[in-house]
Amino acid sequence: MSRMEPMRIRPARRLSGQIHLPGDKSISHRAAILGAMATGTTRIRNFSSAADCQTTLKCLEQLGVNIERSEAEVVVHGVGKTGFRAAEQPLDCGNSGTTARLLAGLLAGQQFDSILTGDASLSSRPMGRVIDPLCRMGARIDSLNNRLPMTIHGGQRLRGVEHDLPVASAQVKSCLLIAGIFADDKTSVIEPFPTRDHTERMLRWLGGEVSATPLDREARIISIPSGTELKAQDINIPGDISSAAYFITAAAILPGSEISMTGVGLNPLRSGIMEILRYGGAEVSGGEVKEVCNETVGTVRVTGGMSNSRAPGTLRLSGAVIPGIIDELPILAVFGTQLDGGLEVRDAGELRTKETDRISAVVENLRRLGADVDEFDEGFRVGRSELKGASIDSFGDHRIAMAFSVAALIASGETEIAGAECVDISFPGFFDVLERSVERIDG
Repeated sequence: MSRMEPMRIRPARRLSGQIHLPGDKSISHRAAILGAMATGTTRIRNFSSAADCQTTLKCLEQLGVNIERSEAEVVVHGVGKTGFRAAEQPLDCGNSGTTARLLAGLLAGQQFDSILTGDASLSSRPMGRVIDPLCRMGARIDSLNNRLPMTIHGGQRLRGVEHDLPVASAQVKSCLLIAGIFADDKTSVIEPFPTRDHTERMLRWLGGEVSATPLDREARIISIPSGTELKAQDINIPGDISSAAYFITAAAILPGSEISMTGVGLNPLRSGIMEILRYGGAEVSGGEVKEVCNETVGTVRVTGGMSNSRAPGTLRLSGAVIPGIIDELPILAVFGTQLDGGLEVRDAGELRTKETDRISAVVENLRRLGADVDEFDEGFRVGRSELKGASIDSFGDHRIAMAFSVAALIASGETEIAGAECVDISFPGFFDVLERSVERIDG
């Protein structure tokens, strides 16, 4: 990804129109990987154009999977559980933690050795959270300091285990469920809080038997039996709710805005941001809801203005709500600058292990814009603030770049965002879509 000139963004009066979203990034990863593990041909419509998802396709091709691409669809010719072949070169996962962690589960069950690598950012992220439970299952993995690159040795007999996640993580859960397909006993994952369940839904869509059993008010155990076989099915990918979040928030903040988005994924474990924005006084609605390929899909409409707040004092986010909005916390920090009582986030230490330390990045950039903000070990607090244009650093993180693009729309004066090209990791064309949607204060 070449370094470009900083993106310059001026204040906006409002947003309007219908916005087309890219296919959901999380679901696209899973559709490609599980489709490759199925027998038969899986046709995937609205596959994400994000760089991370293209990385997953390239890695699967290195493993011997025939994949056809067109504007309309991605066609994955599944090879079944045992039809993969050894890659001639290390599998470069680029910046994608989802690619690395989900492929680790698949490769642990193969008969050949594989090496997973990544860029500098991904190579700094923790992999012990998948290495340790996979080794408990019988895998043999070599890694220096539990980071990429890591070598996964094939030919190991995997056994089913019950793994208690110390930190709620959909990627770790998904890795172990995929590895469980190759195990000789049932594999179970206990999560302290519910995390996005796209893997479970996709496994069921492709014929797998996955159970989810509550253990108490928040924890639950997810299990997959030994001997699971997947069969190809056509898959329609909904619009990405995490990409929608930036437009939803911007429109909610700017009075007079009216936007709509059709075909948006409204998975209950992903759409929490809509309820939070409503609680903060925004007019956000979801309608025309239906089930498509085991995922909830609908239309989102936003009318600008924040006059119906139900939040007395500071809006506090913590505990079980955090896993479902972990990707949206940077844009919610921007939303917090417009709330009378501000916003406080706790129990979000996972943000420090993303593409960058997102807690530090959010705090630093908000301060550059003149916001009142405090940093905690596992979160932050932001007070109501008048934002002023400034020079912002994306830190190479797509969600930081997009969140502060929205902040720039409500700041006085021009804002520059360095490294804004990183948005291609999840939303190629983001700035073009944003520009078409805004009406500038200065015309």
